[in-house]
Amino acid sequence: MTESPARPTSPAETWRELRRGNVRFVSGKPQHPHQDVERRASLAEGQRPLVAIFGCSDSRLSAEIIFDVGLGDAFVVRNAGQVISSSVVGSLEYAVGVLNVPLIIVLGHDACGAVGAAITSQTADAEQLPPHIASLISSIIPSVRRVAGGDPAAPIDSSKVDAGFVGREHLRSSVSRLLEESEMISDAIAAGTLAIVGANYRLSEGLVDTDVVVGQI
Repeated sequence: MTESPARPTSPAETWRELRRGNVRFVSGKPQHPHQDVERRASLAEGQRPLVAIFGCSDSRLSAEIIFDVGLGDAFVVRNAGQVISSSVVGSLEYAVGVLNVPLIIVLGHDACGAVGAAITSQTADAEQLPPHIASLISSIIPSVRRVAGGDPAAPIDSSKVDAGFVGREHLRSSVSRLLEESEMISDAIAAGTLAIVGANYRLSEGLVDTDVVVGQI
């Protein structure tokens, strides 16, 4: 297996390295670094990932593959719709405060099922969702309403709501909520040791598009 370059240490260097990995993935020339027996053995006593990635659980959104990294490179947190919760914030604080990652990527994608469910839930003929799913998508509904406009209490016409716009609005909201809920993460960004990139993954192309950046990249 081909080894990746030495581990970057700054937010900007880390983001450049991950973007290079995504370019390799898009072009069909991945190097598959850090996926051999030696790498596995070297990690048995500890980890030092270069990035924390908080993304959607969608099976098409495999973070290590799309950024062409391997074992021990990415500390990955996932749930449907990349919805901020106390467990997500705590996990990301662990990555920043204990593992000293210099970069958090909040990763959304097009054709997100959770976003679609949030949109459908606001229509006039919406079926009642199971309680845990309803609770999960409740954080996405404000983004649906901002994109839909109009009376916030009135049913929406889902055919007139662009799911891509909702997804991007929700992505930005997720980044904002993470900053609001974690003093540790906000302080690390202010100190210049951490940055957050909110990005969208294009399923058909494999490309990661930068949407919002907090910190120095």
